[in-house]
This record gives sequence, C-alpha cells and structure tokens, in this order.
Amino acid sequence: MRSVLIDSDILIEVSRARDTSVLARWDALSRGSTVLLCSPVTVAELWHGARPEDERILQVLFAAVQCIPIDIEIGQRAGAYLRQYARSHSVELGDALIAATASVHNLQLWTRNRRHYPMKDLSFFV
Repeated sequence: MRSVLIDSDILIEVSRARDTSVLARWDALSRGSTVLLCSPVTVAELWHGARPEDERILQVLFAAVQCIPIDIEIGQRAGAYLRQYARSHSVELGDALIAATASVHNLQLWTRNRRHYPMKDLSFFV
C-alpha cells in the first residue's frame, strides 16, 4: 500500500476547490488504496490562515487524512536539514519538519513547492 504525505499548498488547493488538476488527483487518491497523510505542521499552517467560514471545510479535509506525530527522530532530522539548508536554500522550520517526516517514514511528498525541499533523500509524488 502506498502512502503520500500531503503538503500545505496541496491541502489549501483542495480546500478552495479551484484547481481542477489537483482536485482530480486528490479524488483519484482518496478513492484508491493510497494512505493520505499530513504533518501537524500542515494542520497548524492551515488553521493559522483560516477564516471562521473555512473551519468547517478544514475539519472535513483533516478527517480524510491521517496526521503523523512529530517525534524525536523527525526533530533530529529536521534539525540536520536546517543546519544544511537554512542558509543556502532559506529552508524554514515547518518545511524541515515536513521533509523530515517524509524522509523518516519513507513517504512520497506531494507538493507544488519543490524549491522549499532541496533535500536529496526525498521522493516526490508526481
């Protein structure tokens, strides 16, 4: 069974229902056997930017995905990514934690912001 870690930008597009290509891929994944996952960082990013009228759709959206907890191994890998990429690629803590989650759990990362993820050990959902 395949698992995909979904980045904030994709979940924002799904919640807004404006990009038909993202919606079609989301629909195909959610109907198949792929396990849809997210990071608590993604939850925080979406809730931070949510307007009161967005909260219901976000609750439905997060009910459709499993949230992977951040543990010490993810924290350590994120710290290593920050040491390596913060200055050269402007990688921030949230993206380092999301990348580390994908790396530690050997997950494909679905994002349209690949420049945020210069880590060589990541694989992307295409």
